[in-house]
Amino acid sequence: MNNSKGRLEVICGSMFSGKTEELMRRLGRAEYAKQNVLTIKHQIDNRKSSATILSHNGQERLAFSIDNNKENISKIIDLANKNIQVIGIDEIQFFPLEIVDVIVKLVDMGKTIIVAGLDLDFRGEPFGIMPLIMAIADSVLKLKAICVVCGKDAHHTQRIVNGVPAKYDDPIILVGAKECYEARCRNCFSIDKQAVLITPAKKYTEKNL
Repeated sequence: MNNSKGRLEVICGSMFSGKTEELMRRLGRAEYAKQNVLTIKHQIDNRKSSATILSHNGQERLAFSIDNNKENISKIIDLANKNIQVIGIDEIQFFPLEIVDVIVKLVDMGKTIIVAGLDLDFRGEPFGIMPLIMAIADSVLKLKAICVVCGKDAHHTQRIVNGVPAKYDDPIILVGAKECYEARCRNCFSIDKQAVLITPAKKYTEKNL
C-alpha cells in the first residue's frame, strides 16, 4: 500500500502576473504525464463562464465551480476520487478557511494540490486565507506583473473607479479585469489609508492558540 503524502504548490502574485496561465501549464504537464487532473474554481469568478477558468491571455480550461457552502467545499474530497492524482484550484483567495482543511486532507491522501490566487487585495493587504495557504505550502511561486505607469515589476493590484484609485473602505471583492484593475509597482500604487497587515486567517490562528 502506498502511504506517501502529496504536496501543495502555491502560485501567487498581482493581477495580470500570469497566475492562471502558470496553473494551466502545470495541469497540462500533469495530463501529458498521464495523470488524472481535477480543476476547481470559485463560483464568484463568472467573468466569462461558470464552468471554466479563464486567463487574461484568453486560455480556458473546464472546471468545477464551488461556492462557500461548507458542504459543497467538503464535496471536493469526493470529486478527487482515487483516480485523481492532481487537483488545481484557481482564485483560492476567495475561498473560506474550510478549504484549508480539505486541502490538508487531500495532501494526506497523496494528492498534488496546485492553487493560484492573489496574495494581496486591492488595499495592499494580505488576501483572506492566502497567508495561511502560503505558510503550509511545499513551494510558493510569486509572479510579478508589469506596472502600467512606469514599467517596473508590479506586485500590487490597483483598483480604479471612475478613473481614480478606489477608496480603502470599498468592498474587498469586485470581480473584473482591465476595466477596473491595473498592475502597479510599490511606488505607483495608491490607496487613501495605510495597509493593515492582519488577516482573517491570522485572527483565526491567534484565536485557536
